Amino acid sequence: MLVDEEGVNRIFRRMPLGEPLPSECPEKRRVISVTKGCSVVPRGRTKGGVHLSGIVGYLGKQDAVSVLFKGLQTLEYHGYDSVGLAVIEGGILKAYKKADEIAALEKEMKDVCHSQIGVGHIRLATHGAPIENNAHPHCDCTGKFAVVHNGIIENFHELRSKLERKGHQFTSETDSEVIAHLVEDAYQGDLLSALGSALDQMRGSYALIVLSEHHPDHLVAARKNNPLIVGLGQGENFLASDVPALLPFTRDVYYIDDGEVVDITLESVRVFDEKGSPADKQACHVDWDVSAAERGGYPHFMLKEIHEQPQVLRNTLGSRITPAGDDINFKDIKLTPEEMRGISKIVITACGTSYHAGLVGKQLLEKWAKIPVDVELASEFRYRDPLVGPDCLVIVISQSGETSDTLAALREAREKGCRILAITNVVGSTITREADEVIYTWAGQEISIASTKAYTAQVLVMYLLAMLFARERGTMNGEQAKGIITALRQVPDWIEEVLEQKEAIQKIAGHYHTCEDFFYLGRGLDWAVALEGALKLKETSYIHAEAYAAGELKHGPLALITEDVPVLALATQEGLLEKMVSNIRGVKARQGSVIGVTLGQCDLVDEACDHIIRLPAAPSFVSPLLSVVALQLFAYYMSCARGCNVDKPRNLTKSVTVE
Repeated sequence: MLVDEEGVNRIFRRMPLGEPLPSECPEKRRVISVTKGCSVVPRGRTKGGVHLSGIVGYLGKQDAVSVLFKGLQTLEYHGYDSVGLAVIEGGILKAYKKADEIAALEKEMKDVCHSQIGVGHIRLATHGAPIENNAHPHCDCTGKFAVVHNGIIENFHELRSKLERKGHQFTSETDSEVIAHLVEDAYQGDLLSALGSALDQMRGSYALIVLSEHHPDHLVAARKNNPLIVGLGQGENFLASDVPALLPFTRDVYYIDDGEVVDITLESVRVFDEKGSPADKQACHVDWDVSAAERGGYPHFMLKEIHEQPQVLRNTLGSRITPAGDDINFKDIKLTPEEMRGISKIVITACGTSYHAGLVGKQLLEKWAKIPVDVELASEFRYRDPLVGPDCLVIVISQSGETSDTLAALREAREKGCRILAITNVVGSTITREADEVIYTWAGQEISIASTKAYTAQVLVMYLLAMLFARERGTMNGEQAKGIITALRQVPDWIEEVLEQKEAIQKIAGHYHTCEDFFYLGRGLDWAVALEGALKLKETSYIHAEAYAAGELKHGPLALITEDVPVLALATQEGLLEKMVSNIRGVKARQGSVIGVTLGQCDLVDEACDHIIRLPAAPSFVSPLLSVVALQLFAYYMSCARGCNVDKPRNLTKSVTVE
């Protein structure tokens, strides 16, 4: 037995750390850099962060290397920039990693490694360079523990500092490497207890697997806010972050719940709940085909990515707020408080969905930080002579970091002496290399062409950035900041409530899916969301949709309202409700149908509309992060009802890299 019952019960207590290590750990890691034969991986310094890719673990009688590669290949659709494996061969733990494609590592490992236990990982760099040092698995000082991890350890800076003071040596600055050192530091012959001690110190999210040379017949794993699945076999067992990695080998699985810890051997799988008690798991048989499994069982990637938004926003918040949740902790950018106070103007430039995120950011920055903000389409910015200079901050927003018009706008601003801050999702992209400052959204790869989770992550970054400027410029006090952060931390839960209404939204879409024209109306923050909602409807369902600031309705668009032209009216801004209802009644007087979107119960809006999409009763200022999810679902179900290609709309590409 790896651990006795007393040991199991100790897993979830606060365990005292082991004796401090000497200033130099005695053994070098056996980490093999396949680009350099069998040399030790050189040390490097890069930023740490969240990892949103794929993990696989195997213990059985097959060749573990082959199983791991096959499992990782099924997860390639996630997108990745590096790959790595750790196995125990001849009683020795060895790690192989490469900042390249899976096939490249597989080719170089062919016939050089044979094992029956191991873990594998593909990583999509979302914070930190996509280089070999930052690839998983990560090992401890002694090279006897290896960890693969998806998620983010929010307090890894504090943990790393404490471990370094005890003599631990790090070869990267990824958050994940901290886990291996925590396990090593706590290990006293009991791997599960060591993992429990590590988990007890960590704050954040994870799906992780630990492999140890000390226990060549066990894998231990844990989950919190990131998926983890056990695959059940005969004389073999599997672990993975996604079902597709298991389907080549088994269709019988355990779905691991948050807070649970797993111990697997050749013949057994033991699962413990967060209190350390054995968990009663029921095996499920997966009858999806492989393509459905890649989508997590969802019929389309767009719907899957809509449902990923709560976790994406949790990741985006991550360590950017203080542990107490009372202030901003923005280590991404190097702007000093003096420099922030010296900025006289901000220009946000972007295209499409990112442009709409910038419109939300403008209102937040101007209201909270009291600084003038212009938002410009990058395709227009580059062709005129913009009035910007050294006292101006230009914020460029691009999901891919390769959008050609946005890149051209960046270069135009740089020529005029502006400081450039980029908001993007892709590490190592051209925009990140050319900007002075970069904030990563940590959204993971988005496969559907119609952007959903990338947009909400961009918007959340704008909230945080506006708060940062407000705090440093003295226009927001600590109590105000604390109140906003409290609301932002609830947003993922509120979005989950919106997602629970998908059937009701689907019914509304079924009522309107034959329409060929649509109007979206909103005031204040709602207007920016209306623009994004209309774009989603155009992209996915090919319906002609236009968005207007509701006050502009009488200045022309009202002539187009008939019983055949429905209107979706966003009415979430408390101070503007009466004016918005007046606009809605103007539509109704022309025989138009109205879908109202409100926060909580609002009799004023309910009485004026034909259909209601009711959001949670949240503060008005966070409504853009909630209402847009409802509009994404509405566009999705409209597209499905019309028989459109949801994930690949005609004539569109994911990243516009040509003019």
